[in-house]
This record gives sequence, structure tokens and C-alpha cells, in this order.
Amino acid sequence: MFLTSDNKIQWRKMGWGAIVTCALVLMGIFWFDKPVFMFLRNFDCGAFHVLAKIFAPKLWILASFVVAVVFCTKKCVKTDCSFLDFRNKGSLKTYLLNFFVKTKGSNAFLIFYSVLSAGVLVKLLKVFIGRARPIFYEALDMTGFFPPSFDWAFNSMPSGHTAVSFAGLVMIGMLAPKFKPLTWTLAILIGVSRVAVGAHWPSDVIFGAFLGMVVADIIKWYMLRKSEK
Repeated sequence: MFLTSDNKIQWRKMGWGAIVTCALVLMGIFWFDKPVFMFLRNFDCGAFHVLAKIFAPKLWILASFVVAVVFCTKKCVKTDCSFLDFRNKGSLKTYLLNFFVKTKGSNAFLIFYSVLSAGVLVKLLKVFIGRARPIFYEALDMTGFFPPSFDWAFNSMPSGHTAVSFAGLVMIGMLAPKFKPLTWTLAILIGVSRVAVGAHWPSDVIFGAFLGMVVADIIKWYMLRKSEK
């Protein structure tokens, strides 16, 4: 989104993106959140609930970590099996150090770092923003912000599913451009589903989507720069 093909971040473009996102979020809070939410609720279906389970933040992080470890371990074993010699006390330590050095810029770990970073960032923001979820609006006609809050019911903004999914899928799209139409379509569908199932306001999803895109760009930019040194 904000990263060029030669791994340079377009900071000005990202800044304008942040301004537009802030404007949309504020417009959502004070204007279009309720009507758009009520409209999308008409499209609630089982498929959207399945998406919520498959692309849950914790599952994203766990799955990407397992895949990264499996593929990178396989790669390292092919080039260095010395760690299997337990008579050499330093072999395992050396192998682990080499593992992280060799894999920090690998595609598998870039995806893992992206979803993990997005997940941690979103969790912190949820607590300090403390926005009531739409369930209160549907049941009690109540909305608002009650920070800080560790309660799920008051952790609506930003959408965790959306942020982590955008972080992972945008990263996959950057690493495999031929799949970009699919990854973007899926990411947007996940965001829409969060409103349709009644878990989030539209502005929560907009905020989460922007965070996910920014995290993916910054992680790829930073990690590839580090791996080149």
C-alpha cells in the first residue's frame, strides 16, 4: 500500500492515508456508523461466522508461527545439521543463533512478525480506547467510549480480526503479487463480515484495516533492511 517495489516507504502518502483514515473514523463515529451497521446486519450469515473463527487473531499468529518454524527449520537443517550433535555443547546455541539470523528476512517470518505486531498493537489500542461494542446499541440503544477497559464488550475499536487479517494478507500480497487480488478481496470481506455479525462498528473496521496495512509495510521495510546488513 505505502511500500514501493524497491522497499522504500512513501511516508508522505502514509501520512495522507492516516489523515483520511482519521477523518473517516470521526465521520463514522458521528454520522455513518449506525446506518451502515444496521444495513450490513441484514447480511449476517453462517459463512461470516466461519470466517471469524478461521481468521481469528490468535489463530493467525499461531498458524503463521508454526508454518514459519517448520519451513525455516527445514531450510536450516539442509544447510547445517551440526546442532544434532549433542556432544558439542555449543552446537545447539550456535544453530539457534544462525536460525534467527538466516530467517529474520524470510517470507514465512515476515508474515508472522506482521500479524504478531498488529495483534499486540491492536490489543493495546482496544484497552486505551475502550469503545462499547454494537451489542449495547442493539440491546440498550447505548454507544460510547469507556477507557481504559480490559472487558471484551468495551474493546470494539479497532477491529482485531480486521487489523491482523490485513497485516497478514497484505504482507502475503506483497510477497506474492500474483495473489494480491485474492488477498485484498479476502481482507475486505473479513472486514465487512465483522460489521455484519454485529461485532464491530464500520469505523472500527476502517481503523483496523489501516493499522494492518501500515504494520505490514513497516515490518517488511524494516526486516528486509536489517537482513541486508
